[in-house]
Amino acid sequence: MKTLHHTFFSFCVLTCTIILNSCAENPVSGRQDFVLMSEQDEIEMGRAAHPNILKQYRRLEDPALQAYVQEIGERLAQKSHRSHLVYRFSVLDSTEVNAFALPGGYIYITRGLLAYLNSEAELAAVLGHELGHVTARHSVRQISASQATGLGLAIGSILVPELRHQSAQDLFNVLGNAWISGYGREHELESDRLGAEYLASSGYDPRAMIKVIGVLKNQEIFEKQIAKEEGREARVYHGVFASHPDNDTRLQEVVAKADALKTTATTRINRDALLKKLDGMTFGDSEQDGIRRANHFYHKDLGFALSFPAGWRVENLPDRLIARPPANDALLMMNTTDLNERIPPSEFMAKRLKVGQLTQGESLTGNGLEGYTAIATVNTPFGRRPTRFSVIYFKNQAFIFVGSAKDEKTPHHYDNEFLQTARSLHGLTDQELPLAKALRIKIVKASATTRYADLARSSSIQHHAEEQLRLLNGDYPSGEPAAGEQIKIIE
Repeated sequence: MKTLHHTFFSFCVLTCTIILNSCAENPVSGRQDFVLMSEQDEIEMGRAAHPNILKQYRRLEDPALQAYVQEIGERLAQKSHRSHLVYRFSVLDSTEVNAFALPGGYIYITRGLLAYLNSEAELAAVLGHELGHVTARHSVRQISASQATGLGLAIGSILVPELRHQSAQDLFNVLGNAWISGYGREHELESDRLGAEYLASSGYDPRAMIKVIGVLKNQEIFEKQIAKEEGREARVYHGVFASHPDNDTRLQEVVAKADALKTTATTRINRDALLKKLDGMTFGDSEQDGIRRANHFYHKDLGFALSFPAGWRVENLPDRLIARPPANDALLMMNTTDLNERIPPSEFMAKRLKVGQLTQGESLTGNGLEGYTAIATVNTPFGRRPTRFSVIYFKNQAFIFVGSAKDEKTPHHYDNEFLQTARSLHGLTDQELPLAKALRIKIVKASATTRYADLARSSSIQHHAEEQLRLLNGDYPSGEPAAGEQIKIIE
């Protein structure tokens, strides 16, 4: 016992020495923070990750909007605690309702979130919040905490053999996760506070921060409703750490304190300035990723169309389509890859897919296209299951369809649907070409009789059009536009 006590004491001394030598002054608070990363390391991390973000999400092709967002972001950054950094603000071509920041000054907002903002001040609030994450070095502090937890376990395992046991390792993991997760709520609130300060110092109304929280909360409520209807997990901005409501007492307090920093007699809102920039912006699926309409899918650039079973939910990702039936008990994925050899589809399946032993193979024809289908037992999200593989050649691409069912007792329950979807692939017709065009935001002036229910009946939004229009214009769940007000509709 004495030896163990002495060794554990040595471990504590060594760990404390490392911690004391890894402290740096926080640029926001002035306090000493535990960090294992220099500012140059932080910048390098952001610079290295930035191309991967753009590869995953793609930058929106709208130079005027990109320049506008950069201008607003730089105005805030000049008033920040780390104004010496060069900040890059990018609009991502994504339907996700999201904004986030990388270490070192890389800040992103999606067009999915931009569509639901209704003033320049609200845009500034989102950018200011993300700017706060960078200036307070939140990601650096979280990374350092995670690294320190692993470092502590490694040192402890050497000095204290008892720490090698799984129960001790589990304890360290729990403590580490609690340390890191504990930052979440406080970091979000600190970013709200900093964002409000940067807004006020730049001439914007800091109460736009509360407006944005309301926008995100309404979006979260609607997203949870849709997710429940579709039998899937809800996708919400910043997860649980941004779940505080707009009447949160602490949020109200930090915004009220920011009022004292106002630099002009009239604070900037600039509703019409933002709406003008959003006029014509893509809403929903982009033409580059293809357009979903009910159970049909159209891709103008690649020149094809196909149909999924009626009632199936289709997720449109940059590199693949994923479809699920209403019961959520099957999965059908479609992606494409280049054809590099003039070989039969059956040979392509064996050489390129490499899925193991194929059974029940047969030619697959439809719409004049050449294809092949077979079954192989592979690992799926439902476990190891017999899975339907289909390959269809179209132009110089191989279209690959992979379908599996959840119930291992009836693994072929959806086999007909999988095959029908593959057979539906065809070249885009002239009649279908208009359906392959993206929906766009249009700014119009409301009259005294304008009502969202009437707008919804003529809207190109296919599902929940009335609720979507209210969300887009900040009138969710039951508001109506005021006469003369500039509002968004979707065409």
